[in-house]
Amino acid sequence: MRLRERQEIRTLALIVLCYGMWGIILFGPAFGPQWLVTLFLVPVIAFHSSLQHECIHGHPFTDGRLNDLIAYLPVGIFLPYPRFKENHLTHHQRARISDPVEDPESWYVVADRWETFGDFHKFILRCNNTLAGRFLIGPALSILSLVKTDTKKMRKGDRHLMVIWFGHIAASFALLALIGSFGTISVIGYLIAAYFGMSLLMVRTFLEHQAHPDRRARSVLIDDKGPLRLLFLNNNLHAVHHAFPSVAWYRLPGLFRLHRDRFMEMNQGYFYKSYGAVIRSHIFTPKEPVAFPLDRT
Repeated sequence: MRLRERQEIRTLALIVLCYGMWGIILFGPAFGPQWLVTLFLVPVIAFHSSLQHECIHGHPFTDGRLNDLIAYLPVGIFLPYPRFKENHLTHHQRARISDPVEDPESWYVVADRWETFGDFHKFILRCNNTLAGRFLIGPALSILSLVKTDTKKMRKGDRHLMVIWFGHIAASFALLALIGSFGTISVIGYLIAAYFGMSLLMVRTFLEHQAHPDRRARSVLIDDKGPLRLLFLNNNLHAVHHAFPSVAWYRLPGLFRLHRDRFMEMNQGYFYKSYGAVIRSHIFTPKEPVAFPLDRT
């Protein structure tokens, strides 16, 4: 159980804090009506996903199996951690960032496919390309897309995915049964909290990448100083994370300060001063076309 570095005690402390808060809110003395409990759970569930992201990138321990064990509990219910890990590592290691065919985390659609969609389908995807739409329907679209893709593969005999989904579904049912029996909130209330916890994460992922001819300019910098910076574990500095993907969350701001001019040059102005600026710019305004605007050849 060796930490990657001494400072990883910060990551470990946040993991303990996150699970502690989650457990107290769910199984401690009731402190208010169910809607208030649900509201308190939303940022905790979102924060757990941020910590899963750290575990995927090799923190806080040198043993990846231990990191995976810490992160596996399906606090967010809807997506299996192993699939999150596989897709995210593909996003970093083997994909052309934002490419809708190669990048499993891309929200773009191949231009030829876009032309085959009906008006209602296009309307939904255009709504999803605004921040308000991404917050409200982005989680549903993300879940449905993964389930649809994985179901097709499992029907063709992909046993690896079968094992992942069987384990996730079994663990999720056990967790929901525990909440239903002993929790301070109903199962429906918890599912609502999990959905909006995912919605909160969509605020971070909404602008993480853009389709730009220069691949170095595809990752955003949001120099936020508010609570979302901690909730997202400094992933608002996403260009820094992509430049140094194995670096822990607490080192990203220092790297940005040290190489600020270089990062600003590389990402060619894909920069926002805060999440407030993001909200003002894109709450109802699409970030880009849904159809991938670049030549894929």
